Amino acid sequence: MTVVGEVLVDLLWPAGAAQLTAVPGGSPANVAVGLDRLGRTVTLVTTWGDDHPGEQISGHLAASGVEVVRAASLSGRSTVALAYLDSNNSATYNFLAFWDPRRLEIAPDTSVLHTGSLAIVLEPGASEVLRLCKEVHAGGGPAVVVDLNVRPAVQPDRDAYRAVCMRLAEAADVVKASEEDLAWLFPGLDPVASARVVAAAGPRLVVVTLGSEGALAVTADVEVRVPAPRIAVADTVGAGDSFQAALLDAIASWVKQPRAGGRLSPPATAEEIGAVLTRCVAAAAINCTRTGANPPTAAELATELATETES
Repeated sequence: MTVVGEVLVDLLWPAGAAQLTAVPGGSPANVAVGLDRLGRTVTLVTTWGDDHPGEQISGHLAASGVEVVRAASLSGRSTVALAYLDSNNSATYNFLAFWDPRRLEIAPDTSVLHTGSLAIVLEPGASEVLRLCKEVHAGGGPAVVVDLNVRPAVQPDRDAYRAVCMRLAEAADVVKASEEDLAWLFPGLDPVASARVVAAAGPRLVVVTLGSEGALAVTADVEVRVPAPRIAVADTVGAGDSFQAALLDAIASWVKQPRAGGRLSPPATAEEIGAVLTRCVAAAAINCTRTGANPPTAAELATELATETES
């Protein structure tokens, strides 16, 4: 499995705090770490600069256990995100962002290609990500999975951002977004209606996270909703990435099944999709009980799901 996208340093700024905490992260990097903790072999294809944030990023990735392919950077600079935590410990972001890989390549034995977040919208790297996804998808090779993870701070033009997302959806087998992502992209539409707009572009499955209300998924024939477990939230940083890692873990098993017309064939029944979503929201919930992006291991996730079943 290959994850393509940015790695960065999050500066966490809690409400009322006088000091910030620097934590390496970035949505794609968090997803790669989450997959590794779930026992999947994963390669992160990314780029960063030889600067002060880059030193912290390099150390973080070296300690993560994830195989990393570092693409050459045009600017030689690293991305820094300012994460404002409100009184409920929910995060909003601003960025000093650089995503400028010269060229992106993946190993020929890749079964699933995942990308998303800043990497799909921040130029010049976004065009390179789109090229890669389109080539992979057209060739009937790895399944292509995209997490929109919308960040208006890096592209405030709603129409332009929507166009980017729809082009990626055309080249994807599975698309995931949050309720907030879709509300910003498609004002006035509810999450299901927005998900169906995205699904019409081509992906077989569209998944929407609903925060404390759980998640939903739509296919051409099925709509499924699952609740989220009730927890004490430390913060929400990285929750969507932990959800995504669990989703990709499931998708990795789907690619062993026969494909239809060169495309991924996800589970067809509401029960099967619901079981996947339940595991994903449990992974996100565990992350939310911790500070920062800290996805669960496979053992922690199994224990959480067993506890929920017993209760």
